[in-house]
Amino acid sequence: MAGFDGVAPDRGPLAGGPAAGPFVAVGVIAADGTVVGWTKAAEGLVGRRAGDVVGRPAGRLLMPSGASPAPGPWAARAAEREPWTGMAEIRHGEGHGVTLLLHVSPMSTGNGGTDWLVSAAELSDALSSPGPAATAEAALLARSPIGLSFWDRALRCVWLNGAAEAQDGVPRRERLGRRVTETHDTGETAAVEAVMERVLDTGVPVVDHASRWIAPGGIPQGVFSCSYFRLDGEDGRPLGVCAMSVDVSGSWARERLAVLGEAGTRIGTTLDVMHTAQELADVAVPLLADYVTVDLADSVPLSSEPLGSEPLGRLAATAQSIPVFRRAGVASIHPALPESLWPVGEAVFVPPSSPFTKALASRTSHFEPELDTSPGTWLDHDPDRARAIAATGMHSLIVVPLQARGTVLGVAVFVRTENLAPFTRDDLLLAEDLGARASLSLDNARRYTQERTAALALQRSLLPRFLSGGSAVEIASRYLPTDVREGVGGDWFDVIPLPGARVALVVGDVVGHGIAAAATMGQLRTAVRTLADMDLPPDELLARLDELIVHLSEGDAGDRDFTTPVMSGTCVYAVYDPVGRCCTVALAGHPPPAIVGPDGQVTFPDLPAGTPIGLGLASFESVELELAPGSVIALYSDGLVESREADIDAGLARLGTALSRTGTSLEDLCDEVVATMTARTAWPAGAALGRAATTAPSEDDVALLLARTRTLDADQVASFDLTRDPAAVADARSRTTDRLTSWGLGHLAETAELVVSELVTNALRYGTGTVRLRLIRHHSLVCEVSDADTSAPRLRRPRGLSESGWGLLLVSSLADRWGSRLTADGKIVWAELELPPGS
Repeated sequence: MAGFDGVAPDRGPLAGGPAAGPFVAVGVIAADGTVVGWTKAAEGLVGRRAGDVVGRPAGRLLMPSGASPAPGPWAARAAEREPWTGMAEIRHGEGHGVTLLLHVSPMSTGNGGTDWLVSAAELSDALSSPGPAATAEAALLARSPIGLSFWDRALRCVWLNGAAEAQDGVPRRERLGRRVTETHDTGETAAVEAVMERVLDTGVPVVDHASRWIAPGGIPQGVFSCSYFRLDGEDGRPLGVCAMSVDVSGSWARERLAVLGEAGTRIGTTLDVMHTAQELADVAVPLLADYVTVDLADSVPLSSEPLGSEPLGRLAATAQSIPVFRRAGVASIHPALPESLWPVGEAVFVPPSSPFTKALASRTSHFEPELDTSPGTWLDHDPDRARAIAATGMHSLIVVPLQARGTVLGVAVFVRTENLAPFTRDDLLLAEDLGARASLSLDNARRYTQERTAALALQRSLLPRFLSGGSAVEIASRYLPTDVREGVGGDWFDVIPLPGARVALVVGDVVGHGIAAAATMGQLRTAVRTLADMDLPPDELLARLDELIVHLSEGDAGDRDFTTPVMSGTCVYAVYDPVGRCCTVALAGHPPPAIVGPDGQVTFPDLPAGTPIGLGLASFESVELELAPGSVIALYSDGLVESREADIDAGLARLGTALSRTGTSLEDLCDEVVATMTARTAWPAGAALGRAATTAPSEDDVALLLARTRTLDADQVASFDLTRDPAAVADARSRTTDRLTSWGLGHLAETAELVVSELVTNALRYGTGTVRLRLIRHHSLVCEVSDADTSAPRLRRPRGLSESGWGLLLVSSLADRWGSRLTADGKIVWAELELPPGS
């Protein structure tokens, strides 16, 4: 052993010399386990000088499993006295581990003992450059057609064979010493690295992990099936991970991955049941089948409309078939769909013994590679389907139940006609995978549709079914619920008749979407109607509404067992008086109304914006606008003028252009405005709620209320100023009789005289300033008496022989309705008498 630095004197002939080839570092270990020889090559490989190693236990060179080395497994090897080759992790002089391939040969000593000659090389050099004496295993690994690579405990590549280098397209020099994510920075490689980390941590192999590799230039490189297992050293400690990869590009596995990948991007793009079902059918044709149908059970609503198709349970069964499904999607390689007996949306009839009902009941797939059409099968009870099978050449069938979250939704049927290859078990697995993916999307759409249907039904029940502007205005309205994920919102509108032939116009928008928003909308609309009956000015009505909502929210907030959504929203409230052609408007954080003149000129009055309802700030102000006869008042929600693409100013400009059309009926103008503002083009005839949209969905609810103003003719209104004198009562009665006679309402003169007499008397006794009598004839007769006092009259029940309190009691008994309202210069007390039809 004289050529080895630090080697003890010669101890005898070698039982096996140093291994040839890549084993360049050599050392000698005595029988007692101490190092007695150490070469320069060993110093460079391990980073330890001979003086630091010779004379010390060889076990200290191994990386410890804990606080101390573990040479036990090496001692067991020495007892066998046979040469062997294996891997070990040696502790480098700098403290880190170095994985080496070792060849250990026994050497006989003069005293009959055994020393050991150890040849070592780095794993990558040893396996990539085998010498003539290298093991057959190394040559096998290097030349294997299966991609093989070794990764250390830091998941850095330390060796790969030629097949692995060819598979991923990365040169060996760029791969060695790097992690997989450092050479392939894609989502696929991140998943691969996660698998390798799990194998390294647990020691549990992963077999047939499919992944798609992409070259650094972004070009798909292929689909590979990879298996990973952990490499352990002789002492049982993990050294790294071995990867075995096989190119499966072009195989069925690749096709399956391609179909599932496409399904992930194409199925479930919307929350529409019909659209999702059609997506499943379109994905499967022609990649898997020639003809596919998706038939859903009655538990899955196909539409969010409350009045949908007739339930299947109410349809009459035939002598051999029953209505079990409704067709939601169908696709075929033939555009004319000759295989389909029922179009989309229609009920599908099947025999009770058919594979479709069995799959639905058992929740397991029906697999029939060779479709049996011989006599005695279920097709005997389904002659129409049997004829379609014979005519189109259907020969292979798969029926997959669609189920998610414990609910059976329907079945997907896969059929082959022109593709002569029957379905295989692999095709069945693919069909079931597609069905599972589609089922989750269908169930999400089903839940959304059910909730949206309930919210829409609630909202429609809370919105007015019939709107009438009476003698004051002509009315047209539209309401469009949003079709985005949040579903129906809280937009609403109303037209409320007021005394004196006036009318209140309201549009509001509640914060939020869904059932909660619809319920809040109903509360606000009811509150507005209640406050409107008090005949309050617009600003005071909004202030009362704001106060009421704050109190309701505070009361609900005290219930810790019930979570109540925040009640907040915006509102515009306008009162139009056809006698004075005056419109009084107040805003609560709502977009301003648009006023369209008879000539088509559109203006947006500069009104105080106010604060939204529910904040408790009560910052509202009324503004009076004088309108020309035939003007149009347009009230709307922000969904009509706001979008993601443009701000509200751009929307208001578009709305002004859309409203400027002249010579158009109010209904047509309503259609044109909504079509222009929401990019909708087709509108079927509708009722009071407006006409339903048939094209692109809106981003938010849309409410539009148009009111074309009318004025009362001069002979429909009579106004008289009265003196503050008891004789004025008789004068008022006389003027009332004369006017009613001229109007052809003499039969009401006696009742009207009594009502006017009491109202004038009350004004003279308790009021101040000028007393004015006004008679208005439209669909009823209105008697109004005004004065400058702001104290509202109060109905009292007279006691005993008291003379006070009888006047208003008489008015309330004679008139159909009566009340009072405040004005800018006092108050008006009014009474209304219904007119007979034709008056």
